[in-house]
Amino acid sequence: MRIFSGIQPTGRKHLGNYIGAILGYLDGQERGDPAIYCIVDLHATSVSYDPKALPGYVLDTTAMLMAAGLDPERCILFRQSDVAEHTELCWLLSSVTPYGDLQRMTQFKDKSAREQELVRTSVFIYPVLQAADILLYKSNQVPVGEDQRQHLELAREIARRFNSTYAEVFVEPEAVIPKTGARIMDLQDPETKMSTSYGTEAGLVYIDDEPEAIVKKIKRAQTDSGSDVVRGPGKPGITNLIDIYSVARDMAPEQVEREFEGQGYGSFKQAVGEAVAEFLAPARERYGELRADEEALERTLAAGAERARAIAVPTMVEVSSAMGLGPKH
Repeated sequence: MRIFSGIQPTGRKHLGNYIGAILGYLDGQERGDPAIYCIVDLHATSVSYDPKALPGYVLDTTAMLMAAGLDPERCILFRQSDVAEHTELCWLLSSVTPYGDLQRMTQFKDKSAREQELVRTSVFIYPVLQAADILLYKSNQVPVGEDQRQHLELAREIARRFNSTYAEVFVEPEAVIPKTGARIMDLQDPETKMSTSYGTEAGLVYIDDEPEAIVKKIKRAQTDSGSDVVRGPGKPGITNLIDIYSVARDMAPEQVEREFEGQGYGSFKQAVGEAVAEFLAPARERYGELRADEEALERTLAAGAERARAIAVPTMVEVSSAMGLGPKH
């Protein structure tokens, strides 16, 4: 069972990353043979970014993943740009990816609408590179948030089309999406996904936030009319907090509703803040120690890239042979 997922190094990691992605990585580490996790710095260049800050963000993300529990001895953890086969395969998969499919990608529409100065071609072909990331390792499962479901379906379609056009090379991957918390929303705008790229400081809970800051942010979270702690139509704010609390306390959302029946939003938000602060404490405390040793983090990424290449290179030999590229075999 090969498990693969990638995470963008876009600044500090937040609660949405932790619940929607990192918890799935930890589960995959227990089941994968191997579990492969990639810090996708190439994807980060598809929108406006600071090239001087990006290397530091990669190390931030590496340290946070390890602080959360990823063990480079038990999984493969590496930086995308260290393995050139990702970009090579992206170009080759473009030959079996319909232009119309990329036009229909929801994230392309959203991201291009937000980019005022320059809509990069890389935003458009982003899903092809994502498919290359996954298919390169013949991944069986991909832990992702709900917002990536469409991209996973495209990766499956690309694998099918390549296999039927050239040769049976790729595995069709399955998405593994959390049952609860697959899409954690901004605390101040619960109709929008929590995001460092487009959110506000007040709407984000960072994994390395101090406990007092976490409680304060959640107490100020936007809620809905009424006072009942229940999910449902017209209650995106309280639904988001119920999902967060249920993951932090490892409870079903229905149990959360029963626990806080009749208590109102104030006491519930206090409880959510305290639960999240406790939930994130182990990762927050270990992160500082790991982040301080940049040389060790670079060694970890380099070793991971070497292990990733050992899988990627044979795949590319198969792909090139199937497509008639290179010397006659």
